[in-house]
Amino acid sequence: MLKMPVVFSDSMVLQRNKNIAVWGESDGDKVTVEINGCIVETGTINGKWSLYLPPMQAGGPYTMTVKSGGDILQYNDIMAGEVWLAGGQSNMELELQNSKDGSSIVQNASGDNVRFYYVPKVCWEGEELYQAEAESSWDKLSPGTCGRWSAVAYHFANKLSEKLGVTVGIIGCNWGGTSASCWISREFLGQDNRIASYLKEYDEIIENQDFEEYLKEMEEYTIYQAEFDKNVSNYYATSPNPTWEEATSLFGENRYPGPVGPHSVNRPAGLYESMLKRVMPYTLAGFLYYQGEEDDHKPYIYYELLSTLVRQWRHDWKDNKLPFMLVQLPMFRSDGEPDYQNWPFIREAQMKLYETVKNTGIAVILDCGEYNNIHPVDKEPVGERLMLQAMYHVYGGAGEEEVYGPVYSSYFVDGRKMHIMFKYAETGLKCKAEEEKGFEIAGADKKYYPADAVISGNSVILESDKVKAPLYARYCWTNYSEVTLFGANGIPAAPFRTSTEDGAEYTGSRNTGLIVTH
Repeated sequence: MLKMPVVFSDSMVLQRNKNIAVWGESDGDKVTVEINGCIVETGTINGKWSLYLPPMQAGGPYTMTVKSGGDILQYNDIMAGEVWLAGGQSNMELELQNSKDGSSIVQNASGDNVRFYYVPKVCWEGEELYQAEAESSWDKLSPGTCGRWSAVAYHFANKLSEKLGVTVGIIGCNWGGTSASCWISREFLGQDNRIASYLKEYDEIIENQDFEEYLKEMEEYTIYQAEFDKNVSNYYATSPNPTWEEATSLFGENRYPGPVGPHSVNRPAGLYESMLKRVMPYTLAGFLYYQGEEDDHKPYIYYELLSTLVRQWRHDWKDNKLPFMLVQLPMFRSDGEPDYQNWPFIREAQMKLYETVKNTGIAVILDCGEYNNIHPVDKEPVGERLMLQAMYHVYGGAGEEEVYGPVYSSYFVDGRKMHIMFKYAETGLKCKAEEEKGFEIAGADKKYYPADAVISGNSVILESDKVKAPLYARYCWTNYSEVTLFGANGIPAAPFRTSTEDGAEYTGSRNTGLIVTH
């Protein structure tokens, strides 16, 4: 018996210019792998084997032949290029066919520059997962395949391929409405008491749970929620002014994420086990990550959670420098919902990760949000800004002035005026409105007031008649507002506050029902 993970299939993309991990199972004593004139042999230990192929330059198509005893596996139409794993929740998951201009892109899809493998979406290990894996494979770009691909990942890959002139492969490993804790092992979650609460809360729920009764509840929930999601999706697509309150009055309560238990999609470490582990350590160029919405009820510990995820993934891929390109959350607030001011803490944690963890990049997309739509459909700018980050941090094909918008660096006070300095703004700042908005300043009492803002070169001068001696400033410290400050390259300024000791706090927990997967 010779077996390999299903991420190895016809039409796969192998990472160029790196040692290529190949592994599997066999009841033979040795395994031989041959590709592009290269032959590598290894022995088996307890029925398992693994080896590394030497680096290959971009090219193809190639054939890989794997032999053990009398068994042979052969994979055809293989390309060597760039491979990225696209992780996260619903905004990474949002399909190309449902994105802005997506139907036209899908209808006209052709070429061989982008390929995609979607890790089967099953949240526990068992026969359902094995069957889904048996039916999965790498897809080539065509109208019949690419509609279900991640829109963000497609645009990233398509633009990166144009820049590099090689095939780009995406491994989609994402699920809507999921916490970062779903994608981290129990071991790593338990290493930090601040984020171990995810485990503790789950374990307390299931401690005395009747598993058979839980399965009945899950079956009922699955049927109910599928109908609810279908109705709500149609309502939002066809109503001129949809609101969450009207949707729930029409179709009942949103029961997502359903009963908590061993088959719950949102249980801590669950998708790490049933999805991420199924493709590790497939050799990658790096990770793309768009997530954070589902963790906004614990915004103060999101940095610890996200940095643990990065550490976990790099540990599992045995490369503590593996690039990690993340998306900072855009503006969002649901109609009729208070501004809880929790998303600013998530955005701050994402920027902190970029600033403190090596080999990370950040795509600032503050301007890409939509009021009353947590799933903004224009994903091309998101993919493009991720591509620019990769070009700068990984491939050396872009400069700072091209890939970054303004990022806060420092300030000084001159009387009643506060001067905010930005990096990545040497060519100046631009205001895309009649006046600059979104800035606030506060004095020693830590009470913020809107500030008059004047752009001066690569800085902004703030002043308010209500603050005689400013000590603190912040920009776009809100879940949703107009975005007006940009760099000369059209990328928005990143939100910020000048001090984490300014007394800012979020005012409540959002209704988790707003995170609806369709």
